[in-house]
Amino acid sequence: MIYTASPFAVGIFFAVVAAVLGISFYFGRKTTSAKGYFAAGGNIHWSVNGIAFAGDYLSAASFLGICGMIAFSGFDGFLYSIGYLAGWVVALFVVAEPLKRLGKFTFADALDSKFGSRGIRLMAAISTLVVSIFYLIPQMVGAGALVTPLLGLPHWVGVTLVGGIVIFIVTTAGMKSTTYVQFLKGALLMVFSLLLVFLVIGKGINLEPSENYHDFITLQAELTDDSVTSVSDPAYTIVGEYSKNDLRFVKLEKDGISNWWKLETETCTLTEALTIVTLTDGAVLYNGAPREEQLFFPVGSMHEITVDGEQVESVSGLNAISFLAVIQESEVVRFIADVFTSGDERVRIWYQEVTPGNEILSPGLKFHIDEGSTFADKLNFISLMLALFFGTAALPHVLIRYYTVSTPAAARKSTIVAISAIGFFYILTLYMGLGAMISGVLDVESSNMSAPLLSQSFGTLMFACISAIAFATVLGTVSGLIVASSGAVAHDFIDRFLGKKLTDHKKVIAGKFAAVGTGIIAILLGIAFKGMNVAYLVGLAFAIAASANLPSILMLLFWKKTTSKGIAASIATGIVLAVGLILLSPSMFVRYGLEASAAPLPLDNPGIISIPLSFAVLIIVSLMTGKKDQPQEEKALIS
Repeated sequence: MIYTASPFAVGIFFAVVAAVLGISFYFGRKTTSAKGYFAAGGNIHWSVNGIAFAGDYLSAASFLGICGMIAFSGFDGFLYSIGYLAGWVVALFVVAEPLKRLGKFTFADALDSKFGSRGIRLMAAISTLVVSIFYLIPQMVGAGALVTPLLGLPHWVGVTLVGGIVIFIVTTAGMKSTTYVQFLKGALLMVFSLLLVFLVIGKGINLEPSENYHDFITLQAELTDDSVTSVSDPAYTIVGEYSKNDLRFVKLEKDGISNWWKLETETCTLTEALTIVTLTDGAVLYNGAPREEQLFFPVGSMHEITVDGEQVESVSGLNAISFLAVIQESEVVRFIADVFTSGDERVRIWYQEVTPGNEILSPGLKFHIDEGSTFADKLNFISLMLALFFGTAALPHVLIRYYTVSTPAAARKSTIVAISAIGFFYILTLYMGLGAMISGVLDVESSNMSAPLLSQSFGTLMFACISAIAFATVLGTVSGLIVASSGAVAHDFIDRFLGKKLTDHKKVIAGKFAAVGTGIIAILLGIAFKGMNVAYLVGLAFAIAASANLPSILMLLFWKKTTSKGIAASIATGIVLAVGLILLSPSMFVRYGLEASAAPLPLDNPGIISIPLSFAVLIIVSLMTGKKDQPQEEKALIS
């Protein structure tokens, strides 16, 4: 898709960026101590911290990624929302208050509060960096996706822009400015998302395609021995065929331009597919033509609207319940992707599939867990849900926010506010995703753009506000991640592990250098992972966090035989296993340019393997080293 920047939208975007930088300047003058830089002085009000929690957590994955997944996969995308929210139950009832009592700057403070172990410090610092970097990748990908339609700039410019701004935010004021940026963008995100949902429901549902909707052509085919021998329009020439499982595609050429068509063997019908071809020289063709000819269009629409058993052209006067009820009774045109290699071409085909509404609002379109699914499909789904449920309470940038309030009670109250705000927002994602699915606004090259493109259908003002707030969402989350990373380097690694005993001033300086380094790494990886759904990428970060950090946190709090060596071994096991399995996953093999079937393991999310093994290693090593490594129960908290 080719986007045209709007001067008005650009103006609103830079106004939001200016506000964020203004906050950084203001608080930068007041941040002088390490506690002020890494933990905002520990005096943020619990209500502000709760909304900042939500602003931090409602990242690019929540707004861009989940809405995109729902727009393409229906209820299965909403399962990410359920998993993300459910994880806060663990954070509220298990982690919040104990972690506040045990720590000061980083979650390594809590893990090491009873031991004084250099091994824990080293492994916790590495874990924080690895999880933060994996979490940073989708935020940067989302930033690049937003800047393309908003400013008309390439993806890499957007990634570099957000990286530069966030490095400035963190190096000038640290956690205090990050907190208020997250508070502001969290509140604005919920307000404008609610407004967008009101617009979607108020508009109603109709069969009228969007302004740029492409009416795909259908041809009749003649089959001989299950092969296409001719088509109903003599202007088309058959130049290729491709089959995969139950799917059949035929390549047709007309006037020197070729693209692929999906074959329905039952009706001998060929339906034009949206074809994106990457040639060996790197050139990309859309439906057989260069990008500049714009032979690609927003897609997705209603196929048939049914109200109380009768088919209608449109329906209005809906509310939150009846909107879902109409979709459930009706049929939707979804677009599904298939990727294969044909000669010297790498082909991505997006073909139409009419899907009943009851399937849209039920699990199974993305995560195949019904009767026809394989054992690996079910295992993959369970693995993802485990990672989402247990990952929240183990994310370093979430855990450090408990140190920005003054008391354990305030930490608990902050968590309750966060759960309320996050739960409310995730309900809105269902309506925004479905609204994009039926409105003909989707960009198949970037599912992450579903919510912004939906807002664009209601005018430039709404698009500008939503996109600018989404960009601020990325800024806030990336800021929190980089603060967590800088604390791990300066406080846990340099000060504690290396024993440099830095002064407050030097610790802040070290943290700022670490922030710059982490930001540069995030920029490079954000460019490399262009195009991947950000919710999926964040799911990987959750899996690493749940594998590396959660076993140590839970066992430290509830098992008296836990030892420092057990904690260090568990963290190392979780990191190595989770990252290793991710690199060997089918989705990553596709990223390498290989077939997904070539991956040695069928799982995209490693949680079901790496989380239990991390627990097991902690228990075994702790039992082996228990007599030599008793915790110092009366040891004072880390100064």
